[in-house]
Amino acid sequence: MGESVPVQVSEVQLSGNGSPSGYNWSRPWGAPASITFEKGNYTVSYLAPLHDNNLQDTFLRPYHVNVTIPSEFDVRNPLLAGISQGANVTRHADNTTTVEWNKTSTFNVRFYDPGREAILWFFLQFMGILVLVLVVIPYIMSMKRAE
Repeated sequence: MGESVPVQVSEVQLSGNGSPSGYNWSRPWGAPASITFEKGNYTVSYLAPLHDNNLQDTFLRPYHVNVTIPSEFDVRNPLLAGISQGANVTRHADNTTTVEWNKTSTFNVRFYDPGREAILWFFLQFMGILVLVLVVIPYIMSMKRAE
């Protein structure tokens, strides 16, 4: 219903100016775990589980967000993928994709694997054959009868 839901993450790393920085990890009783660190400009990275090939988050203040999508996934087909406004998408030579938002308080990226793209093309071909058989061929046959 719109409330924040904490996510279990692992391999939390904090870096400032390209070098690792220290932080304090705390887990108050009955509350989600959190990290604290000195005020400054940092990059926080972590690993978290994804569901339904969709990654989204909302922040209290705008941040620079950078999402790297592995080579086995893609975001180029608008029928299967979705990216929130303001994103800059870069496809790299190793087939990885970087999606960046500059100063955003919310982001959403939906990606897909080659299997989903194959299923989409199969469905579109099947629908094309149905249209041909159920609409075009009967229309042509009725035109020949009218002559």
